[in-house]
Amino acid sequence: MATTTPPVPVGGERLTGGAPVYDVPAGVPAPPQLAAASYLLADATTGAVLVAQNPHGRALPASTLKMLTALTVIPLLSPAEHYTAVPGDLVEGTKVGMSPGSSYSVQQLLQGMMLSSGNDAATGLARVAGGVGGVEQTVAAMQQNAIGLGALDTVVKDPSGLDAPGQVTSAYDLALIARAALRLPAFDALVATRHVRFPGRAEVGKVRTSYEIQNHNSLLFNYPGAVGVKNGYTVAARWTIVGAATRGGRTYVVTALARADRSWRPTAAMLDWAFAHGTQARPIGHLVEPGEVTSAGATSHGLTASSGGVVVEPSVPVTVGGALDRRSASILAGPVPGTQWARWIGAGGLASAFLVVGLLALSAHARQRQLRAARAARSARPARR
Repeated sequence: MATTTPPVPVGGERLTGGAPVYDVPAGVPAPPQLAAASYLLADATTGAVLVAQNPHGRALPASTLKMLTALTVIPLLSPAEHYTAVPGDLVEGTKVGMSPGSSYSVQQLLQGMMLSSGNDAATGLARVAGGVGGVEQTVAAMQQNAIGLGALDTVVKDPSGLDAPGQVTSAYDLALIARAALRLPAFDALVATRHVRFPGRAEVGKVRTSYEIQNHNSLLFNYPGAVGVKNGYTVAARWTIVGAATRGGRTYVVTALARADRSWRPTAAMLDWAFAHGTQARPIGHLVEPGEVTSAGATSHGLTASSGGVVVEPSVPVTVGGALDRRSASILAGPVPGTQWARWIGAGGLASAFLVVGLLALSAHARQRQLRAARAARSARPARR
């Protein structure tokens, strides 16, 4: 009787199960444990995974998903480009304070999203980056970006990270996303920013005021060498965290889902252990490089989501449709940091590749018409400049 070899979890065969996994020589203390449903410690410099507990267990991401939003839109948009807020940007949850009819630069929206964790800023960024495809187009691009990174546990439904049916990620995937994002200088500088001024409501005939917003990541203010990255919370997701620090040319990243509390101290304790003993610990797995994983060669090992015991099927490539203007085409075919287009889309499988190639094979005439229509629509909005 023929037998089949079970697929290897992304990053290595030891990255599964619910108990903490690590490998240290005699005399090296065990790493601290985090009170969380799943967590992971990795060397972002080398990609070595040093500690993990249920790293591929799927759970709600809360605002840690905003890392993927930023990673997706930063290469597409000029920081100086302006966007005029609409009522649809004012979604539920944490807001930075956008006002419909007021204009904001992309850089200000990025600051509002990553420092204040503004769901309104995340939605606005997704809307402007998506062009004629809007928020849905950016969500589709985020999903493909996750697939290209090898983050097969991640299912994207909302750019802000708000709880949405089917939207999940894993501690492993958050480490992949954080590592890729920190390779972008603009992202690196953004998440290390402690506080900035954010513009208030624009009113005709009045000088526009501003107010200070502060980074919600407490680790940044309390841990020497901290470089970010993002924390989040919803009632269903509980506390989620991605924390990173750099010392002596080495960067470690800690990710955790469904944590018991919001304190920065457990993350700091894990980072302390990493800086003291990380070079002595033997890797138990690795963070894959973009394009390294294909759907045939690995599994996401999607486990029970911690927010209610729902088993979520492995993520699949999304279908991207609709008209493509300049920006939408860039989301699908533009270069992704650290990899080429073919590698980026390759992890999504041949079907997705053929789909995107088909979309990009629109005639030059049709693309030009779409581009002119998109430009006309943008010009018709008086506050967009």
